[in-house]
Amino acid sequence: MKAIWNNKIIADSTNTIMIENNHYFPKESLNIDFIRHSSTQTVCPWKGTASYYSLEVEGKENKDAAWFYPEPKKAAKEIKDYVAFWKGVEIVE
Repeated sequence: MKAIWNNKIIADSTNTIMIENNHYFPKESLNIDFIRHSSTQTVCPWKGTASYYSLEVEGKENKDAAWFYPEPKKAAKEIKDYVAFWKGVEIVE
């Protein structure tokens, strides 16, 4: 699977995990040239506290377009160190 935004591959992996119709990509599959840390956090009742990344590609920013659970709750332990995308990031095979 590939995560694409602004015509660039943000992540590429054959080892994604599908939860709630979102592909979670292993952190090591991210192209770190396009990843920027964000201070945004949200809470999911069953997965825990999510942290976010913004994307920056060729001078364009997609704020908080990726999220991950650094310390997921037990029910979501399989997505520790995995990242999911939204806000116009296309997921393709």
